[in-house]
Amino acid sequence: MQLGAFSISLAVKDIKASKAFYEKFGFQSMMGEPENNWLIMKNGDHVIGLLQGMFDKNILTFNPGWDSNAKKLETFTDVRELQRQLKAQGVTFASEADENTTGPASFVAVDPDGNSTLVDQHV
Repeated sequence: MQLGAFSISLAVKDIKASKAFYEKFGFQSMMGEPENNWLIMKNGDHVIGLLQGMFDKNILTFNPGWDSNAKKLETFTDVRELQRQLKAQGVTFASEADENTTGPASFVAVDPDGNSTLVDQHV
């Protein structure tokens, strides 16, 4: 199953303080708008999202159609197809992609311990 780029989306209380903290670990801003409460940071192949006021908990995030630099992949498995494959295996969803659409869409699945996984396609 090809899930695309992987990152951890962190639910932060103060995006400026979190940005400064992760810069000490060598992370640099990759994209986003801190004034709009989101920022994507990268250190080598490692990507974290800082999201203030968007989620209650940290989330594992996969982006079908993107590589680790947020560049569009030539071929990828559409988020709706991933959702169908997971449903066939008995996975339940907190939110689902509309299977009657194309392009950007997302779904959220929650594991047995309450951890959320967001599969968020931007292309």
